[in-house]
Amino acid sequence: MYKYEIIIYWSNEDQAFIADVPELPGCMAHGPTPNEALANAQEAMALWLDTASEFGDSIPEPR
Repeated sequence: MYKYEIIIYWSNEDQAFIADVPELPGCMAHGPTPNEALANAQEAMALWLDTASEFGDSIPEPR
């Protein structure tokens, strides 16, 4: 489990819950429920961190 902040909110435009990970630029996910958005965000974080590590990009420390 990662210790990055996740902000979950409803998007009328997308008609879905959005889970944004502000500390990881561009890392966000969505889902029909807050729990599904959270689960998708955790998967997106893993992919974000794996990709950053693979390319030698810096990985921010969680707040």
